[in-house]
Amino acid sequence: MKTLEEYQAGQTLLIDKPLNWSSFQAVNKVKWALKSTFKVKKLKVGHAGTLDPLATGLLIICVGKNTKKIAEYQGQTKEYTGTITVGATTPSYDLESDINQTFPTAHITNDIIHKTTEQFIGEIDQKPPVFSALKKDGKRLYEFARAGEEVEIPSRKITIHEFEITRIELPEIDFRVVCSKGTYIRSLAHDFGLALQSGAHLSALRRTKIGDFDVKEAISPEAFGNSL
Repeated sequence: MKTLEEYQAGQTLLIDKPLNWSSFQAVNKVKWALKSTFKVKKLKVGHAGTLDPLATGLLIICVGKNTKKIAEYQGQTKEYTGTITVGATTPSYDLESDINQTFPTAHITNDIIHKTTEQFIGEIDQKPPVFSALKKDGKRLYEFARAGEEVEIPSRKITIHEFEITRIELPEIDFRVVCSKGTYIRSLAHDFGLALQSGAHLSALRRTKIGDFDVKEAISPEAFGNSL
């Protein structure tokens, strides 16, 4: 077991964020476990890249002086696996909101699915989802969305290094994506549905890698607390 001094000097923890937990909750669980174990009132703890509550997987949590590395970790390439469900869209582009439109899928073949991935590989323009924590005019985008206000979201350049289809059982399509910082997999799912001349939303997501860090080496927030 590491000492308080070692944590203060700087540690990088790999946490496997559970489903329906916010990234903030995972950080708080780790922070509370450290502070109660070492009986201290203050300890710097932060995460390097938010995961939505409906996503699971790798969350890098930095403690002590390693919080200075957060920006460096956030800038690294990320890998995700997940499921896109075709034939229906939601306002949030995932299961956080209810289905608002349905579309035909009879024309979608395995060959079309594989071929369509090609137009998303490389540097592309992507619009973040309106249900996101990005700010515009001092307000978070999801605040506009929940108030039913229309807001113009500028697209931004992102890079998809790899986009691999791993299972097709319509309406579900499983995938693996390697991408740059700032990529929204929800937006990728939504845009993929449009490219298939249908509609789609993200129905499952797991972050498996950030740079050289792998979720296989990560533990749950509870397991971390129990290890202290």
